[in-house]
Amino acid sequence: MSGGKTALGLDSNVGGAISYINICLPIGLIYSIIVLVTEKTDKTVRFHAFQSLLMLGAAIVLSVAIGLFAGIVGAITGSGMLSGLIGTMSWLISLLYLGLSVFAAVKAYQNSTVKLPVIGDMAENWA
Repeated sequence: MSGGKTALGLDSNVGGAISYINICLPIGLIYSIIVLVTEKTDKTVRFHAFQSLLMLGAAIVLSVAIGLFAGIVGAITGSGMLSGLIGTMSWLISLLYLGLSVFAAVKAYQNSTVKLPVIGDMAENWA
């Protein structure tokens, strides 16, 4: 961990934490893309940017897949209740994503790195 400044002039811990702020505004998404384009030396900030983007992508893909599955099950069975129960899994994924984002942002701000099981390894390799 460098503990220095990023290419954008932020402290590394602040830059890493901002990467995870994708909850209600796309600040983290935009910031992560900017970091990946501009930052060449600080591997920690690049890791957090990659991990946050991969985490967001995984949450979106899982939510869409579950939504499609719920729609197909509802169309086949004609049961809105069953489709709704399956659809609530999207909310659970959103809550999991929210919790992981807050946890990872706090850890990044504390200059600690939390490496998620599959996504973290990919982010580490790409950083």
